[in-house]
Amino acid sequence: MKKRAAGAILRSVTNPLKPQYLKRSALAVVCLVGACGHKPAPSATPQATLPLPTAALAGQKVVVLPLTLVAAEDSLHWEATLADRRGTLNRADSVLGSLLKARAPEVTWVPPDDLRRAAKRAPGIATDPDQMGTALLRAKNMAIVPDPLRTQLRTIAALAGGENGYFALVPAALVYRRPHGQADGRTATAELSIVLEDVRTGHVGWRTVATGGGDDPWSALTRAVKNLTPGIP
Repeated sequence: MKKRAAGAILRSVTNPLKPQYLKRSALAVVCLVGACGHKPAPSATPQATLPLPTAALAGQKVVVLPLTLVAAEDSLHWEATLADRRGTLNRADSVLGSLLKARAPEVTWVPPDDLRRAAKRAPGIATDPDQMGTALLRAKNMAIVPDPLRTQLRTIAALAGGENGYFALVPAALVYRRPHGQADGRTATAELSIVLEDVRTGHVGWRTVATGGGDDPWSALTRAVKNLTPGIP
């Protein structure tokens, strides 16, 4: 079956964007890049999670970048639970990767470990995916990925995804917050900011904040990721 061009796929998954979203303020948001453990800013009630556009991506290779930013509100007292930064990031990547493969097998997901191996095979050409500034993509008004991140994503997608590696799924940030009023009895809400980028053009074609609640970081994250593929138990 003949595959569709990347541009056609991107158009089919792009959200209807509001005018203010289309303002290219990439340079203005570079200062938003954070590190794991930074205190998250307060937020309003999160919007509904938009499902992954898996039907439009069926049969395509999509590279999945590793997470670089995890933060939790102080009121959760999860400092000890999340103290091991590298271990926390790796476990979050594992939760996301395993659920993507299990719940959306129609897409060929290229996991972070494959990207790391590809980067090691091309020293001086590819950037270590764990050292990329992907956290800046959590900015809600970013429509185009700025350089050098844009070039880095295009390079790693070409090395790990081959000639069909047109798209990158980027988990930009994972934030844990205490639910308002604790009405449902959950300990925390996981908010996973995630985007889909056309690596050839740098355009962000889809974004959402996946949310889910749980008594520990991993059950909350699992529910958030499952919300990206609704209709499956």
